[in-house]
Amino acid sequence: MLRRFLVALYRRLVCMILLLCLGCVAQSAPPDVTQRIEHQVRSFYNIPADVKVGISPLRPSDFPNYDALTITFDNGKKQQSYDFLLSRDHKTLLRMTRFDLSHDPYAEIMKKIDIKGRPIRGKAGAKVLVVSYDDFECPFCSHMHETLFPELLKEYGDRVEFVYKDFPLSDIHPWATHAAVDANCLAAQNGDAYWDFADFVHEHQHDVSGQDGKDKQFAELDRLTLLQGQNHGLDGAKLQSCVKAQNEDAVKASVQEGESLGVEATPTIFVNGQEVDGAVPISDLRAMLDSALVQAGVPVPAHPAPVEAQAAAGK
Repeated sequence: MLRRFLVALYRRLVCMILLLCLGCVAQSAPPDVTQRIEHQVRSFYNIPADVKVGISPLRPSDFPNYDALTITFDNGKKQQSYDFLLSRDHKTLLRMTRFDLSHDPYAEIMKKIDIKGRPIRGKAGAKVLVVSYDDFECPFCSHMHETLFPELLKEYGDRVEFVYKDFPLSDIHPWATHAAVDANCLAAQNGDAYWDFADFVHEHQHDVSGQDGKDKQFAELDRLTLLQGQNHGLDGAKLQSCVKAQNEDAVKASVQEGESLGVEATPTIFVNGQEVDGAVPISDLRAMLDSALVQAGVPVPAHPAPVEAQAAAGK
C-alpha cells in the first residue's frame, strides 16, 4: 500500500512539474510590455491603424537572457508573421533572421521551376539557366525579349540555357493567354517554331493589339501560329486541332508556379535562382550572367565595347 501511495504521489509531482514548465514556456509578456512592443513595431514599420498586431506568448530561445516571440500583422486579407527576441529585462526587442548555410536558397528556387519539355535557346543543360516568366502582350516583356535575343544569346549562347515560362497577366492583357496557348501548340511539335513565333509576336505586338476586338486578335494569333507551322513543316491537322482546343491547363500551371515563387509582374527572370524584376538595362543582365558563370566555374565571354567607347575610338 505504501509503495502504491508513493508511486501515485511521484506521478502527481511529475505532472505538476511538467505543467509548471509548460506554463513557463507559454508565459505571456506583461500587458505593459506587450503595449510597448506594439507601439515600437507600429512606429518602426509604419503599420497602419487598421492592421491588427498580434503578439504570441514568450518561449525559450537559443540566446542567453532572451526569450522568443512571434509578432503577426493582420490586415483582414493577409497575415504575416515574424520572429523576434525579447530581453529578459524587457528593455530590448530584436529582429533576427537565421540562415541555414547548409542549403543554397537559389538552388531551392530552381528546384521549384519545371522546365521539362520547354523550348530552349543557348546550350542545353548549361550550368547557368535563365528562366523568364513572360507575357506575349506585355510591352516590358517585348523590351526584355529584344535584349535577350539576339544580343545576349550571341554573347552567352554556348554557356547559358534560356527558357521561357508562361505568365500572362490576363486581367490587363486580353490576348496574352491565347498567345501562350498557341505558342505551346507550336512548342509541342518544334522548339524553333515556338521561338520564331515568340520573336515575331514580341516585335509586332501592335499588329495583334491593333485588330478590332478580341475575336479578331485571337484570329490573328491563330493565323500567325498556323503560318509558323507551315514554315517549319509541322503536322497541320494536329496543330489546328491544338489551336482550336485552346487548352489553358499548362499555362495556368505555369502561372501558379510563378506565383509560388513570388512572381507578380512581367518580365520576371531567374538566373540560377537569382531574381531580376522588370526590363533592366543590358549591363545589369550581363553582370548577373557573368557572376553566375564565375560561380559555376565557366569562363565569362568577351563583351562588346559600350557604344560610347566605340564612338570615341572612331574619332
